[in-house]
Amino acid sequence: MVLFDNPVIPGFSPDPSICRVGEDYYVATSSFEYVPGVPLWHSRDLVHWRLVGHALDRPSQADLPDGTPSSCGVYAPTLRYHDGRFWMITTVVAGAGTVLVTAEDVAGPWSDPVPVGIPGIDPDLAWDEEGRCWCVFSHDGIRAVRIDPEAGELLGEPVAVWSGTGLQYPEGPHLYRIGDWWYLLLSEGGTERGHAMSVARSRTPTGPFEPHPDNPVLTHRSTGHPVQNTGHGDLVEAHDGTWWMVLLGTRPRGDTPKFHGLGRETFLVPVRWEDGWPLPGPLELRSLAPALTPHPWPDEPHRDDFDSPELAPCWVSLRRLDPSAARLAERPGHLVLHARADALDRQGALFVGRRQRDPDCSARARTEVGEGGIGGLAVRLDEAHHYQVETDGRTVRAVARIGPLRQTVAERQVASGPLTLRVDVTTAHVLPPTVTARGEDGEGAATQGLRVGGPDTLRLGYETEGGDFEILAELDGRYLTTEVAGGFTGRVIGMYATRNAVAFDWFELRPA
Repeated sequence: MVLFDNPVIPGFSPDPSICRVGEDYYVATSSFEYVPGVPLWHSRDLVHWRLVGHALDRPSQADLPDGTPSSCGVYAPTLRYHDGRFWMITTVVAGAGTVLVTAEDVAGPWSDPVPVGIPGIDPDLAWDEEGRCWCVFSHDGIRAVRIDPEAGELLGEPVAVWSGTGLQYPEGPHLYRIGDWWYLLLSEGGTERGHAMSVARSRTPTGPFEPHPDNPVLTHRSTGHPVQNTGHGDLVEAHDGTWWMVLLGTRPRGDTPKFHGLGRETFLVPVRWEDGWPLPGPLELRSLAPALTPHPWPDEPHRDDFDSPELAPCWVSLRRLDPSAARLAERPGHLVLHARADALDRQGALFVGRRQRDPDCSARARTEVGEGGIGGLAVRLDEAHHYQVETDGRTVRAVARIGPLRQTVAERQVASGPLTLRVDVTTAHVLPPTVTARGEDGEGAATQGLRVGGPDTLRLGYETEGGDFEILAELDGRYLTTEVAGGFTGRVIGMYATRNAVAFDWFELRPA
């Protein structure tokens, strides 16, 4: 047995779908307005995961209109392996609708998308013993239909199958043929604190489905567990015969209602079988897994010096894959960004970032601004919720966008030339303060009170030539969380340009 830490894929990595090929495991996750779309992860032991590419990684597959709202775009994928090929189906909301792509190698190349004429979201793929392909999806409950996966054609009318225990938003269905039964696993209760997973079984793909008598089979709602929002899971049988589930969850912090900024992350739980039913859990932050084929991949590099001809897979941008705006060849050893909009909250804004994976971390970027240029470092949740530290070559300023308000919090004059911008995220202040309560006798008693801050603090500033961190602003992290901003994503930290050209010599995102 090996001890492992949850989440196994930290940071904004929701709606995981898993498949196994021999002794190799693959996971796909949602990407929403970020491109390339649908990150693909590879593991040999279910614990250590390496990002190997994206299923939607070129403009003909992945470009989204500039007007695509945040938290729209590419929703929950399903990843399967069948008949010598990988199959990925997903829904592009406010875009192409449900599409299906295939590849012989998970790292690509992936085919051009084939439209699949179903409504709703969260499509799934399953094949029966006769080789017929079934698609279940969420639309006014959970529905099923046979499809031709090569052409995307429906081979019949979708039929309602089973929609859970009656909670809101039955979604994320996955259909499996295991033994003599068809199992239907779904999430319900919404992807917030009420999230839960339920299971039913039938002798046929279209039902009738018999629900587990003790549904939901996994939920953390109304508990004090450090992982919340648990749901949207997918089952896999390991090559040693054990069963596992990947699912999404969050790690909220701070005081009520608690806040999560990293987004919904991918967790791993064991699955046991009782009386012909799969029962997942428990979910622990530290847990044991069998030593399947231990293969800890090298850690993702914290620093990128932009010496490669292409950006690494960890980098994502907003809505458009635009090599004319984000250039590596223009200046050797630099990433040069050419502004497409004059603010991060404008359509077409150019932002290139990486997911925040650690609650405590430090982001740094060495920046050089061209004539008339403006750009810098940003922590982004969506258009209306982000913090920035930027420079025009003479002034460095900290900017906060919170809902309808945008304000320059602080600014300082600096010498011209390259400048290292920095953002530190810290949860070190999370203990509630001691307050004094006065009794009837006038004497004071120390009690623990509610902390008024959020889950963390973001410190924005720059480094002097001597390496000291000059902090311009310390901002409450609650305003860059889903509980405040809404939506389905998590924080992404990266570089941007809002006027002319800005060159970046290197970028570093390191756990604190």
